[in-house]
Amino acid sequence: MPIPDANNPYPMAGYPQVCFIKNIVKNPQISIGDYTYYDDPEGAENFEKNVLYHYPFIGDQLVIGKFCAIARGVKFIMNGANHAMSGISTYPFGIFGQDWAKVLPHAMNTPHKGDTVIGHDVWLGYDSLLMPGVHIGNGAIIASRSVITKDVPAYSIVGGNPAQVLKTRFDSFTIQRLQALAWWDWSIEKITQHLELIMGGDVDALERV
Repeated sequence: MPIPDANNPYPMAGYPQVCFIKNIVKNPQISIGDYTYYDDPEGAENFEKNVLYHYPFIGDQLVIGKFCAIARGVKFIMNGANHAMSGISTYPFGIFGQDWAKVLPHAMNTPHKGDTVIGHDVWLGYDSLLMPGVHIGNGAIIASRSVITKDVPAYSIVGGNPAQVLKTRFDSFTIQRLQALAWWDWSIEKITQHLELIMGGDVDALERV
């Protein structure tokens, strides 16, 4: 059987709700790795509608790694959602121009959390919400309807509002080994050859390939 084509937006024949989204995202401030998919029966091709307040003049990036699974309704809040909080009012008068333009916000007065970065092999559960600037480590699992307000360690499972670490998927030494293995960076032929090991639990065997 052939290997699924990372450049095919809809890799599952007759099932257009699943999309390899690197092929349909147009925004240059969004970077998606190979084989990362979004699953949405209302139109997976509309993934970018879930990236909110992402204005070009701010310049923040959304970076999503390879082999991530993104469920329906996942939302990414970007830095454009932030309002200046240094004065009495947080209302953005200046953006409406005219006489109000005299109070355009200065960058240093508006909270900016940096880029939002999702690692490789991350599972983002249904309706989860990611706040600006969070970093999610490789192999993490985000429970449905979680609100991510801070960085998520690699191979951890988080849930809640605000999300907290519920457990880690492996012990710390095993996590270090998996990070070093970085199987997602192997050639797709090597990954395909060793899928049973990648899907299994024998790290020793995976290290020997």
